[in-house]
Amino acid sequence: MSSRQYSSLLDPSRTPARTIWMLAWPVILDQSFQTMVHYVDSAMVGSLGAVATAAVAANSSTIWLVNGMMYSFGAAFAVLAARQIGAGNNTAVHHTVRQALLAVVGFSVVITTLMLSIARILPVWIGVEDQVVPVAGTYMSIIALAYPFTILFAYMANLIRSSGDTRSPLIANIITNIANIVANYLLIFPTRQVTLFGWDFLMPGAGLGVKGAAIGTAGATALSALILFGVLVLKDSPLRTPFRGVSWKVDWNVMRQVFRLGTPHALERATLSIGQIILTVLVTRIGTVSLAAHHLAITAESITYMPVSGFSLAATTLVAQSLGAQKREMALDFAKRSLRWGVMLMSGTGLLMYIFSRQLMAFFSPDLAVIELGSRVLRIEAFAEPFFALSIVISGILRGAGDTKWPFINSLIGMWVVRLIPASILILGFGFGLEAAWGCMVADLVVRGLLNYRRYRKGTWIDAWKD
Repeated sequence: MSSRQYSSLLDPSRTPARTIWMLAWPVILDQSFQTMVHYVDSAMVGSLGAVATAAVAANSSTIWLVNGMMYSFGAAFAVLAARQIGAGNNTAVHHTVRQALLAVVGFSVVITTLMLSIARILPVWIGVEDQVVPVAGTYMSIIALAYPFTILFAYMANLIRSSGDTRSPLIANIITNIANIVANYLLIFPTRQVTLFGWDFLMPGAGLGVKGAAIGTAGATALSALILFGVLVLKDSPLRTPFRGVSWKVDWNVMRQVFRLGTPHALERATLSIGQIILTVLVTRIGTVSLAAHHLAITAESITYMPVSGFSLAATTLVAQSLGAQKREMALDFAKRSLRWGVMLMSGTGLLMYIFSRQLMAFFSPDLAVIELGSRVLRIEAFAEPFFALSIVISGILRGAGDTKWPFINSLIGMWVVRLIPASILILGFGFGLEAAWGCMVADLVVRGLLNYRRYRKGTWIDAWKD
């Protein structure tokens, strides 16, 4: 794709609807495909039993925490690059890309070392049952070794999408997720007799269980990161930067801008992820079946909110490029349309989740107790999906404008005041079960969505970059 094609995102001869959908549909398809792959992975691990599922669940919130913070700073580099692309300043874009790569190296050393150091003790902190601890520690140790690629992938995907190219990440993810499914299938299960279309044959397998799932995930992550790095280096776009004859010193002016944009977003993600960790600890007190149902229900729910991120990412890119080009009304129009379609999409997927909640849970686990409990909490959660859409898409709009403070504040209120304090009281004080925890989650999502919508309606976010 040429530089001219990238800059045409703001071409007034193209309708705003066409531009938004041009950016959103590859992300929607990408996220939907990733959700399906995650479903298959979870079903593979779930078939090993509640202990295996709990081992993965014990690490999930911590992984979300670290990945979310790394994604936040990658998104900050992307917003900065999108502004520069909108302004037509390719020299500044190239400089931002090089600074992003330097940040990848620095974060990779720190995060990999940190995750390896806590891998064996994290399950003990979480408070899982004794038989889960060694399996969970092994899983995290393997995932930790892939963090350089996890961070590289987050930064490359954000930068490439900020230029208007949402198809390259889609293609990369399709390739790598297919590889992930095949690798997991061969690594998790032992050699066994398989019947396919009436033919019986011996399917080889390593029989590594949860360890095999971690290896497959780590390998797929590395493949994704390398593909997207190749796209950045080789594909003709405003992001393609020379590697020789240029400065590779850290530019602290750029880093300060990135930290100003990324820190509130990172704190927002940290607030949500730490809250999820605490909620996981609370659910662990209820029992292994509840922990397994909680983890698998969260996985099932992702079918409703992952596709909506397409409109959130489209809004971030288009608002940032529009404001970089000094086109305020265009930014407002893109924001309004992205929000409307995001809420409509998530309301529809929430309805489907309510109707097929039991079938979704049965896909992940053969355990009838896990299926029944997970189905009940999914139906509770379905009522919050339109408000969750408000939160997701508006966060993308505000991020594109550089207004990342208020989503953090709103998340802090929702997660800690509305979700965790009442859940702690209901579970620890009154002995309520998983349904109470998910009821508090619904209240959080409703409050957070309404608070974000209030910020959006005020309209002051359009000038946030000047603050």
